[in-house]
Amino acid sequence: MKLNSSQVLYLTLTAYVDSGSLKYFCFFVILSLYVLIISCNVLLIMLICVNRTLHEPMFLFLCSLFVNELYGSLGLFPFLLVQILSDVHIIPAPLCFLQIFCIYTYASVEFTNLAVMSYDRYVAICCPLQYNSLMTSQRIVFLLFIIWLPPCLAVGGTAFLSSSLQLCGNVINKVYCDNHSIIKLACNDPTANNIYELIMSFLTVCVPVSVIVYTYMRILQVCFSGSKQTRQKAVSTCTPHLASIINFSFGVSFEILQSRFNMNTVPSFIRILLSLYFLTCQPVFNPVLYGLNMSKIRSMCKKLVLNSVRKCSP
Repeated sequence: MKLNSSQVLYLTLTAYVDSGSLKYFCFFVILSLYVLIISCNVLLIMLICVNRTLHEPMFLFLCSLFVNELYGSLGLFPFLLVQILSDVHIIPAPLCFLQIFCIYTYASVEFTNLAVMSYDRYVAICCPLQYNSLMTSQRIVFLLFIIWLPPCLAVGGTAFLSSSLQLCGNVINKVYCDNHSIIKLACNDPTANNIYELIMSFLTVCVPVSVIVYTYMRILQVCFSGSKQTRQKAVSTCTPHLASIINFSFGVSFEILQSRFNMNTVPSFIRILLSLYFLTCQPVFNPVLYGLNMSKIRSMCKKLVLNSVRKCSP
């Protein structure tokens, strides 16, 4: 029987297992991780916003990155916490498509944000004398629009096309909703959805990755031909950025492979952990990494801690 997805009231998530009393421990671990994500990202956003010395392009793009970590976490963690304690793992169809929009937008914005940050590093290292004239306030606003607007429009189209599909089932073998699982439930040939998804994936993932690869090739070129001071500057500013790119790319790559290919040979527990990796580790990884490696942020954090200790001491 063909059902329009608007007539499918609920979708069932079958990747959850009955863990008995262990579910309370899992709930506590996930809740602690979510609190840590909120605390770290909000702290760094406030530091950047409040301190005028951090009102530089690099830190403004970092602020955008931390906002995206909060946004992506909001699309997963509250839902995950409810499902862990629930005995029936179902999700209303509208909420499922909302989650798809949030998670896919988060991933796309992450790539575009990292691409813009790599461009900023490229200008700072390869064209230091022209940096202020190139990275004007108007260009920064334009780049922030590039980070957020195209991914939202692209993923909005994906969610709309998927919501209009006729479905022949309502079972998803995941712990959260994803677009490819919805497409697999389609009664009719979802060629249009697949083509649109491939085009949008190219625009929101391949294009930013190409920008990252090109800018780092140019940065390496300058480093090899430049002075020791130039190399040290490049290492200090690019190391956390490269680590963030590699970490996020690893998590997204596994999720793409799991969605497109049969991964039944991999234990289900490992599949669940790796499918959640880019949504759970990246929001912790980025604030900790940048907070420890960026000297200005690190010094601001130290000042904040010292001021708090002084206020608390008698």
